[in-house]
Amino acid sequence: MKTTAINKKPASALKDRRSMNGNTVLLVITIALFIVMYAAGCIVYADKGFTHFQTFLNILINNAGLICVACGMTCVMLTGGIDISVGSLIALDCMLLAKGMSDWGIGAVPMCLIILAIGIVMGIIQGFCVGYLEIQPFIVTMAGMFFARGLTAVVSTAQLSITQDANATFYAWANTKINLPEFLGYANKKGIIQVPYIRVGVIVAIVVLIAIFLVLRYTKFGRSLYAVGGSEQSAAMMGLNVKLTKMKAYILSSFLCSIGGICYCLNTMQGSVQQASGLEMDAIASSVIGGTLLTGGVGNVIGSFFGVLINGTISTIVKTNGKLASSWPNILTAALLCFFIVLQSIFAKIKEKSK
Repeated sequence: MKTTAINKKPASALKDRRSMNGNTVLLVITIALFIVMYAAGCIVYADKGFTHFQTFLNILINNAGLICVACGMTCVMLTGGIDISVGSLIALDCMLLAKGMSDWGIGAVPMCLIILAIGIVMGIIQGFCVGYLEIQPFIVTMAGMFFARGLTAVVSTAQLSITQDANATFYAWANTKINLPEFLGYANKKGIIQVPYIRVGVIVAIVVLIAIFLVLRYTKFGRSLYAVGGSEQSAAMMGLNVKLTKMKAYILSSFLCSIGGICYCLNTMQGSVQQASGLEMDAIASSVIGGTLLTGGVGNVIGSFFGVLINGTISTIVKTNGKLASSWPNILTAALLCFFIVLQSIFAKIKEKSK
């Protein structure tokens, strides 16, 4: 009896260690990759201000909308689905915000509520088609992508800007600087301290990130997303409503996308038909680079957040260099995406062999 007990303990510990490694190794690689890339940028472009804390904050400012979208995309991908309509939905959000406040005379708060309602309706329709009608997520969200982009052109084909005269409230939101402690800043060539700051969109994105992290980690709905992505049959046998869980995932994704659309518009202050083109691929790439499996069941928003930071760091390095073509961020992101997909495949095979 004693021998059996002793043998079981190491076996159990080994199993837990394997499980821990399988769930965390991609996240560790993602975080390490970001640190290495950012450190390299600081070393190579120290004379161009890359070491200033504001450079990192600018990455957050420019990608606040993408952080929200990536959080929603992670939730959908955890169920084994995908949502490629998010870029077009953001374009529609920005166009409606610009048109509504500039031409229709609607206030900033009512327009934001309308945008959030549109996101919920979009999520309900797509979630119902995926969850209850069991149509392939790619087909459903591709239809949503064409619908939202087409509706954007129906609203207006012109490029509309949101000025202070159009809506002073939204303009004030976009230009509000939230200053951080002065000691985090730096002195410019004239000896004047440049205080680091963030924008309203960053606060919204961080709140969304923390909220979704807590939902996935500590709520029944969050555990349901993982269960459905791991095995729909097992989830159903445990008494989970698989169809409803999938529908809720798409509702959440579209709702977070609309929040991201507002943050995106706060950064660009304009609406156009071609706006946010390809953003859905940035969101998917950020989630995959962050360790979310395409097959579902594994992933977290912290990894997706670092995936966004990696994409932002690549773009910042290319812009700071000044000599590289603007296509290089896409090339490097594609290379990283392939690398992480290969890693996912390797870990999946290792997991199968260890069973």
